[in-house]
Amino acid sequence: MPRTSALSICLCLLAASTFAWAHMMDILAGTKECFFEDLHKHDKMTVTYQVAGGGHLDIDFWLADPTGTLLAKHVKQSTGSVSVTSEKDGRFEYCFSNQMSTIADKFVSFNVHGVIYVSEDDVVAPIEREIRSLANGITAVKDEQEYIVVRERTHRNTAESTNSRVKWWSVLQAVMLFSVVAWQVYYLKSFFEVRRSI
Repeated sequence: MPRTSALSICLCLLAASTFAWAHMMDILAGTKECFFEDLHKHDKMTVTYQVAGGGHLDIDFWLADPTGTLLAKHVKQSTGSVSVTSEKDGRFEYCFSNQMSTIADKFVSFNVHGVIYVSEDDVVAPIEREIRSLANGITAVKDEQEYIVVRERTHRNTAESTNSRVKWWSVLQAVMLFSVVAWQVYYLKSFFEVRRSI
């Protein structure tokens, strides 16, 4: 492969790079947290989220374009995914709201990833197309793995809480059983005692 074509492929890959960020945060009761991404026309962005802990494992989410128009809104969802393709340059804002809860804080895990648009006026090499497809597939697998890790942690916490409750219920049952047995032995003993009167 000539050196110039290898250099051009590297530059094209750099230009068509994928951006991705993974975050975990606590959202206090009665508050909201907002973030933004600056996108150019035809850039693609995907936000995936899941509530990993707190309350009923639900959160409000919305995504707005630079003019403030809502592109997506999820109300009291535990997981969600929103993908947008920018129609114009500007700052896209997405928010997580826990304002419906007055007591429970929420622990949210979310990923933001996207593809920076590159004009295909030039002829795109088949290997470059395959590399882009592979990069998108790897991002999808990574998101799925993060989702599975958070769900496993949530289910493990639920199982440990249930095991703890079963343990303490068993201890309480044993104490009650020994108390009833002791009372029955005492009662039967007093029933069979011979009482003498002089």
